Amino acid sequence: MITLSSDFGTPYPAAMKGVLLSRTDARLVDVAHDFPRQDVRATAFWLREVLPYFPAATHLVVVDPGVGTDRAAIAVEAGEHTFVAPDNGVVLPAVREIAGDDFDVYDVAYDDVSSNTFHGRDVFAPAAADVHDASAVTDIERITPVEEFVDLTFPTAIVGDGQATGEVLVVDDFGNVVTNVPGRFLDGLEQVSVNDETAPVGDSYAAVEPGDRLVTVGSHGNVEFAVNRGRGDDAFGLAVGDTVTLEY
Repeated sequence: MITLSSDFGTPYPAAMKGVLLSRTDARLVDVAHDFPRQDVRATAFWLREVLPYFPAATHLVVVDPGVGTDRAAIAVEAGEHTFVAPDNGVVLPAVREIAGDDFDVYDVAYDDVSSNTFHGRDVFAPAAADVHDASAVTDIERITPVEEFVDLTFPTAIVGDGQATGEVLVVDDFGNVVTNVPGRFLDGLEQVSVNDETAPVGDSYAAVEPGDRLVTVGSHGNVEFAVNRGRGDDAFGLAVGDTVTLEY
């Protein structure tokens, strides 16, 4: 199985699939091709939440604002999973979710490219096909181990007695505002102050009436600001990167 993730929209993913299908019989599964454009951190967050649920697979990930520059292409072995991606940290949170710190990183030297603007087709898709079909990554001539790579980690919230200060990591398509504040901060609370405005705490969106705000813990385990059948980003006036302070 090869999964595909990108910010390409359409029709570019079809070209990657064409290359893959010409080189391998692997089953192809789309994760998403509408990740926020050139947003490495947001993509890394969602991949961490999605890819660990797959069985053993090769994961082809292309969110690549550095395409055409001297940024490297890498393959990462993590347990039964292998990732092929630009060396910008986009797959590292998912890698660690699957394998902790027990993973190996390789340089991908597929230099005979047709375009400096479409490495998804010319570099990453061929590499993903070869990785999928090889018995071991080290069997592929153009892939060699490396010790240095671009890492990506998410900021850690500051949690104290009765207060937590964190950051908005992502806003999903429903308008739910996902922070880096651990969900345990809400344990036992019925309401909490969010940037000096009080909101109820609920264990599901339906804990409040339609159109009402609430603070909850999302499936990712972090504190989330939401509106039942509405948009939490609008109701709480928050966007990606904003600082949030919760108090009780």
